[in-house]
Amino acid sequence: QVQFIVSGGGLVQPGGSLRLSCAASGSTLADYRIGWFRQAPGKEREMISCIRRYDGGTYYADSVKGRFSISRDNAKNTVFLQMNSLKPEDTAVYYCAMQCVVSLVGNWGQGTQVTVSS
Repeated sequence: QVQFIVSGGGLVQPGGSLRLSCAASGSTLADYRIGWFRQAPGKEREMISCIRRYDGGTYYADSVKGRFSISRDNAKNTVFLQMNSLKPEDTAVYYCAMQCVVSLVGNWGQGTQVTVSS
């Protein structure tokens, strides 16, 4: 069974940056599309970025486009989410999964809290 270890969250001021990591045990992430998701207090979970398996193509939600960047390091079996120009509305718990659609994720696992506040 695949287990994800999501790390890199924390408290950051508006305009700051964080890099989230999604590492996996029990599977090779390069064999799957990987999505980053987030859930803010009182809001539904949303997919914010995805990286495809075959060509490494990427997708970003409009809310993060131009500020966030998804990438893979296959040697480390890790997918990253570089988050720049963070805004208070980016505050949420962030998750990764082997899917790019919220409704197709069966097990969310542990996430990491990102808080953007002055």
